[in-house]
Amino acid sequence: MQDPDHDLTRLASNKPSSSSPSLVRQRSSHRHHTTTSDPSGEQDVIPEPPPDQLTKYDVGWRRVVRNFSPSWFSVTMGTGIVSLLFITIPFQSDWLYWMSVVFFALNTLLFALAFVISILRYTLYPAIWTVMINDSTNSLFLGTIPMGFATLVESWIFLCIPYWGPWAIKFAWVCWMIDCIVAGAVTVSLTFLLISQSHQQALDRITAAQLLPIAATIVAAGAGAEIAEVLPNPDHALGTLITSYVMWGMATPLAMTVLVIYYQRLALHKLPPREIVVSSFLPLGPLGMGGYTIMYLGKVSREVFPQVHFFHDLAVAGDIVYILGVFLALLMWGFGLIWFAFALASIYKSRPFPFNMGWWGFTFPLGVYAVSTIELGNQMPSQFFKVLGTILSVAVIFLWIVVAIGTARGAWDGKLFHAPCLANLKKDEGATVTPPDNEKATTA
Repeated sequence: MQDPDHDLTRLASNKPSSSSPSLVRQRSSHRHHTTTSDPSGEQDVIPEPPPDQLTKYDVGWRRVVRNFSPSWFSVTMGTGIVSLLFITIPFQSDWLYWMSVVFFALNTLLFALAFVISILRYTLYPAIWTVMINDSTNSLFLGTIPMGFATLVESWIFLCIPYWGPWAIKFAWVCWMIDCIVAGAVTVSLTFLLISQSHQQALDRITAAQLLPIAATIVAAGAGAEIAEVLPNPDHALGTLITSYVMWGMATPLAMTVLVIYYQRLALHKLPPREIVVSSFLPLGPLGMGGYTIMYLGKVSREVFPQVHFFHDLAVAGDIVYILGVFLALLMWGFGLIWFAFALASIYKSRPFPFNMGWWGFTFPLGVYAVSTIELGNQMPSQFFKVLGTILSVAVIFLWIVVAIGTARGAWDGKLFHAPCLANLKKDEGATVTPPDNEKATTA
């Protein structure tokens, strides 16, 4: 039998050095941290708790639900605009139609999943709602919810109504009304929160994300123009058009005001950090969708106004608003072109930049700008705008593939499930969980 003292001496002689992998893992586990950037442009270094201090909220499905911020609905916006682009591209074929159907089905699944998880988040952890609303950055992404839903309504109009008849029209009309209420509430409430005393912030923290709650109402107005075109009752169509014009008037001038503030921020404080430089594309959203909406409203008004004898039987009333709509859309398209140039230059100057959920800011704004370009080509008519809109559409589709792959990877390893506003919550006591045995082995 071996001497116990001999065994102790042997173990001591085999003690790992300070550079051994086990000690390196031990030390790095206590120094590990995650660097995040909110859209305000300020980096936060958030230390991760050691494995022996993990709570039940830091692992498993609870971590996913608690950290499922409203920014995840930007995935539905990007997927929805791709579905619309496939059906909008002027050079149509059968495979483009079926690709639009596939993306519509995918977007429906994504929106339903995100909606259910969000309900769980605020039902199981109601304190998170107050913390999220009080966060001047995270709350802005509430605007992505009605915008994502509006893309579903628009896809329904183009893909389902032609085949399913009157009940599909009524269903789309009701869904549009719901979207209008939510979008209007988001625009008014979040814009007021921005100017309220509890949300004071410096000019250098203003970003293009301030446009998100405003753009929600513009998108709802665009969906209203499309549903008015298919409503069989002219009086219902007129009411829908007037409501859409009012919503366009509520949001578009306000978006222009924010663009002035954002340009001042850029002029005084220069480009935003690399982590949020993709937000430079967000101004294309209200400009592209605003132009498309006012143009489509004029197009439908030219058909509806004579049917209801609007403006005291003035026959040219519809033609006037149609012509004004096309020229306003052209002006907004030109304004968007300069912001598009700014965005491309910002991306080029700031490369490389890390992947985060902000990359979805590539897809929807550029997508609605492509839709506006194609519609200009249809109304003018102009082959140049049709070809350019098709090129932009193809670019958006490829961007969606790149961003979707990055999002899938980040969701799988959990890196994208992080809500900085949760730092303001008080941690529950007694919720510590024991790390797995293999995790103990690497940190012991």
